Amino acid sequence: MNNCTPRIQPITAEQTYALRHSVLWPDKPLSFVKVDDDDTGYHFGAFCGEVLVAVISLFMGADTIPPVAGSPAAGSPVARFRKFATHPDWQRQGIGTQLLSRVIAEATGRGASLLWCDARLASADFYRKFGMQPEGDVFHKGPIPYTRMSRKL
Repeated sequence: MNNCTPRIQPITAEQTYALRHSVLWPDKPLSFVKVDDDDTGYHFGAFCGEVLVAVISLFMGADTIPPVAGSPAAGSPVARFRKFATHPDWQRQGIGTQLLSRVIAEATGRGASLLWCDARLASADFYRKFGMQPEGDVFHKGPIPYTRMSRKL
């Protein structure tokens, strides 16, 4: 187990790519972890010393599709986070919890009324700790089962 009080700060989309790739989709080409809207997102990294150990990207606005059951009030922004990845050597140490807490605060501060993600089923219990609830049917991205999860802000 590593010992670190992470420093969480904004980073560029490009800074997220290597960690997204190695953690989430190592068997795919690097281009697979890039998101079309990366240039409009807010990207955050958790650093232990100078080492980037976790990343997450937040997207705001009408082009994020809210879950059906949790649809926000008319005119309220919706926030979606994507590509949340923590290096395996740094998992289960609270770093991801701090990073997601920062993103929830960021989305709230930007006026979002709803936050959602497509969560790997293996991570659903982690998201439940933040008040997120599954919505709809399980679906797959390749062989990996996912569920959409959301919470009101």
